[in-house]
Amino acid sequence: MDFVAVLGTGALVAFGLYWFVWVLGPAEQQGKRGVNLSGGSISAEKVQDNYKQYWSFFRRPKEIETAEKVPDFVDTFYNLVTDIYEWGWGQSFHFSPSIPGKSHRDATRIHEEMAVDLINVKPGDRILDVGCGVGGPMRAIAAHSRANVVGITINEYQVKRARQHNKKAGLDSLCEVVCGNFLQMPFPDNSFEGAYSIEATCHAPKLDEVYAEIFRVLKPGSLYVSYEWVTTDKYIGDNAEHVEIIQGIERGDALPGLRSYSDIAEAARKVGFEVVKEQDLAKPPSLPWWTRLKMGRFAYWRNHILVTVLAAVGIAPKGTVDVHEMLFKTADYLTRGGDTGIFTPMHMILCRKPVTKSTTS
Repeated sequence: MDFVAVLGTGALVAFGLYWFVWVLGPAEQQGKRGVNLSGGSISAEKVQDNYKQYWSFFRRPKEIETAEKVPDFVDTFYNLVTDIYEWGWGQSFHFSPSIPGKSHRDATRIHEEMAVDLINVKPGDRILDVGCGVGGPMRAIAAHSRANVVGITINEYQVKRARQHNKKAGLDSLCEVVCGNFLQMPFPDNSFEGAYSIEATCHAPKLDEVYAEIFRVLKPGSLYVSYEWVTTDKYIGDNAEHVEIIQGIERGDALPGLRSYSDIAEAARKVGFEVVKEQDLAKPPSLPWWTRLKMGRFAYWRNHILVTVLAAVGIAPKGTVDVHEMLFKTADYLTRGGDTGIFTPMHMILCRKPVTKSTTS
């Protein structure tokens, strides 16, 4: 009987580990498993050093306010977090309002499709995804609109992952991914019929610089829509709690500095855009976008235990635990930002590049 009991206990433990790692472990969209976590383009033995390098940027804050330093800063961040994002969140690295009766996956897709609907593109049009990540929004938008989507990301590893996902989804004929800096894009002037950015231009040290590049590559008359991370009118600069929350979001998400909602349209007009519409998509009647973060707290703890075990036995790179802990803390700051109403990740601005009037001699 003792042998049978031991055997039974062992079988239960083995089944529990299998369920914990392989059933609970995959991301919502099956993009990555816990046992496959890496440091992106960083070799496994250098993940911890790069994590320390990432935090060193915040000891020299002036360096992350310059266009010269931002690419390395953001590239390092996404090498560290891309696999963890895919594993724990999915292939779309952004938020969306909760929708009654809809899954988080469906709510995300609807939020993405709305972006392309706003810019009025037709099947076959060539449009730009500014800061495409691993291409979750790109694929949803290509499938919905049948437009040809060109995505740009600073991170080589994300390019590789996006291309793999595009091919697997059967959308590689509609989706192209380019590695590059969105402050210096490798595209000719007037080459796109539309453009969008979903929670990506917050990484630019100066918003007008990335908006100027988008303006340059758009054809006259084309539309551009962006979902921006901003502080709202409820943010008070001399409120210690507010400052702590915003700084926590900045440090955990590789942001040179969060902008105020009042800065967005000004930056767009400065580079020549006409502002068609501006709206905080997080405001009622939209339901809280941070609900998913609150609901995911059990998953965060479960995943953190798993990451710790995988790192201890040498499967996950050393330093992965530190990165996961950073993201766990950042999720709390984001939730507090939502609860207090001082932060929104979906301040929407819709812009048009004016049509140049012809002159007669």
